Amino acid sequence: MAETGKGKRFLDRFAEVSAKVGNQIHMRTLRDAFATITPLYILAGLAVLVSQVVMPLVLSGDALTTAQVWGSAITLGTLNFTAVILAGVLGYCLAANKRFDNAIACVIVGISAFVVMMPQTIVATVGNAVYATSATDKTAAALSYPIESLSGSLGAPSGYALTGVDATGAFDVTHTGANGLFGAIVVALLAVSLFIKLSSFERLKVDLGEGVPPAVADSFNVMFPMLLSLATFGLAAAVLAAFGTDLLTLISALITAPLKDLMNAGPWAVIVIYTLANLLFCLGIHQATISGVLAEPILTMLIIDNMATFASAQPIPQDHYMNMQIINTFALIGGSGCTLALLLDTFLFSKSKSSREIAVLSILPGAFNINEPVIYGYPVVFNLPLMIPFVIVPDLLIAATYGLTCAGVIAPCVVQVHWTTPPVLSGLLATAGDWRAAVWQVIEIAIAMAIYLPFIKVSEAQSRSDEA
Repeated sequence: MAETGKGKRFLDRFAEVSAKVGNQIHMRTLRDAFATITPLYILAGLAVLVSQVVMPLVLSGDALTTAQVWGSAITLGTLNFTAVILAGVLGYCLAANKRFDNAIACVIVGISAFVVMMPQTIVATVGNAVYATSATDKTAAALSYPIESLSGSLGAPSGYALTGVDATGAFDVTHTGANGLFGAIVVALLAVSLFIKLSSFERLKVDLGEGVPPAVADSFNVMFPMLLSLATFGLAAAVLAAFGTDLLTLISALITAPLKDLMNAGPWAVIVIYTLANLLFCLGIHQATISGVLAEPILTMLIIDNMATFASAQPIPQDHYMNMQIINTFALIGGSGCTLALLLDTFLFSKSKSSREIAVLSILPGAFNINEPVIYGYPVVFNLPLMIPFVIVPDLLIAATYGLTCAGVIAPCVVQVHWTTPPVLSGLLATAGDWRAAVWQVIEIAIAMAIYLPFIKVSEAQSRSDEA
């Protein structure tokens, strides 16, 4: 009995600490921001799917190249610009969570501070030819030269070819796209937090008096806090430039790269995180408080990288096989804990009237991976027999799917599909039409049903005993 009391106190304390971490204002802002921009990733995924899979089936040659501009344009405005968009959305969400009344100013500060911290000179990749214009005759036609013909004239050693040049007045998609997401998170949260703090000082506000349009009054109220915030980040950019670097490059090297290496080194880090997250869900606290903070940003970056790689017709590297889409498509069938299997077992084998009633109400949402009715109504929460498969089934499916992908049995995920897409269809779409992925989802459901079944029996026997 004493041991049971200690165990309960530990679980209660674990739930309390996890809830505090998940509800910390910056963590909550991060979750809200990623949820807000998810439609961009879905649109980009559909564009990649149509451009790279559907269009080649009906078009070829110049017609195909022209049609694929549609997908390339969407990719440019979504995947390749997602970090800049995220910086603005983070500013808005942080303002909303802090109840700051000028959210649009926070959007401006988030985007502007992020751009301020970008390198001012980038290395641009040189194409197959260089186009030159006359320095003396502005009406002269431009000339093109093969890259190889310039190597000797530029003093390059024998055997070397010109492949890149330093360029100014340009942005590198390394920073504006998926690889810049962590930089956007760090810079936007810091800059907007500083701005909101400075805005609380009355002495920094400019009162224009009555009769001034609200938009003008609001802009002058935050003018000095905005100036000071952006000037601070500009000073930081200048200091780092003096040392030959920039903040986004440092964040990429010191934070993003190690976290990516941890996530894509295999399924183990992801399994640990989702084990804790699903255990937390069993205690009544949504699993996103753990997974949404620790895993989803990095796993989302990896699937965005995959979409860009697939759009350029390049093979997906093995260190990107583990990504957010593997979780949503193959490890959350029916929602957290793969509870679609629990519902199917209930229909086929359960003799409990209350369980079957809950299953009837939950099966339609469950088909779209929405399972709160099951978790709180069946219930799974604080139901020890069902907690066990709820935690271990997703772990098993994550490991198995990753192994099958590495073995080449199923194709890697290259399209971000919305998490509510039903199983079988989600497997087809996420892997750009690999029918084996859809078959594997059916097998996964059967495996999950086999694991859940004995625990359902134990749970129902326990319920009958409690009623007696």
